[in-house]
Amino acid sequence: MADTVHTWSPKLQRDRLQRNRLQEALLGSSTARSLHQVLRRRSSIALLMCLPLIVIIACLVVYPALYSIYLSMLNKTQTRFIGLGNFSFLLSRDVFWMVAQQSAIFALTAVFFKALIGLITAHLINNLPAKGQRKWRGMLLVPWVIPLALSSLGWWWLFDPTHSAFNYILASLGQDEVAWLSNPYWARFSVILVNVWYGAPFFLIMYLAALKSVPEQLYEAAAIDGANAWQKFRHITLPMMRNIIAITVLFSLIVTFANFDIVQIMTAGGPRNMTHVFATYAFLLGIRSGDLPLGAATSLFMFPILGIAAIFILRGVRKRGREIG
Repeated sequence: MADTVHTWSPKLQRDRLQRNRLQEALLGSSTARSLHQVLRRRSSIALLMCLPLIVIIACLVVYPALYSIYLSMLNKTQTRFIGLGNFSFLLSRDVFWMVAQQSAIFALTAVFFKALIGLITAHLINNLPAKGQRKWRGMLLVPWVIPLALSSLGWWWLFDPTHSAFNYILASLGQDEVAWLSNPYWARFSVILVNVWYGAPFFLIMYLAALKSVPEQLYEAAAIDGANAWQKFRHITLPMMRNIIAITVLFSLIVTFANFDIVQIMTAGGPRNMTHVFATYAFLLGIRSGDLPLGAATSLFMFPILGIAAIFILRGVRKRGREIG
């Protein structure tokens, strides 16, 4: 009996080893097959390609946002949790409501004129010959390429009462000088003008790309039907560009609401806090006054405003996408 067991044990071991190898091979092939199927999906490849960016955003955006929410619920010395105390304090101040009003006026007015100027210039450039388009695109992109802090400083020199080039021109024409940055209303006009000058080229490039994607056959068919330029724009160009217009307006609205450089360099929120926006007012409270929790609470007031705007705009984009699809 012992001899029989001794004789069969090597054979049993070989059979067991072969079965294990076969199972490993089958498991490996199935794993490779499933991995291959996963990689063949475009969504999986897109996720893998975006994974480094997702990690960066999580580290540089999500964590600071969560920390700012936590910071806004502390007292000035950051030693005691006070809940929504900073928010209720801000809501009870007239200056904060003035800042909210000015932020809305600044953002909505600037975005409207940037979109309007970008749309007009995009149509003008689109109707030029190819060589002319390249030249004008390059020249009109200059304001967007120059660093914002540098261009804001240049505009500050143009508006400064002591060295104002605009006032020099007005004086040479026999007109009274204008207190560009000392008068609250002219100061608002000045910062909005600089923001429009800086941001209009972005709208120009986006709208020009959208115009290039409109099929030429649609315009030819409309011309055969006797449509004029306005009818072509209203019934062909505008519907085809509507999604691009909505997305660029949303993106510009977010950037303009969070704008800091132009107002801080040109007016620093003055005169009499009449040009402050959320970003500069949060800087004033958090950095200059040393109340970081109150500054964080001020900056967080932009989130619900932009969130509501994003929901409505993206809902319209999704609806039009389904209609086209």
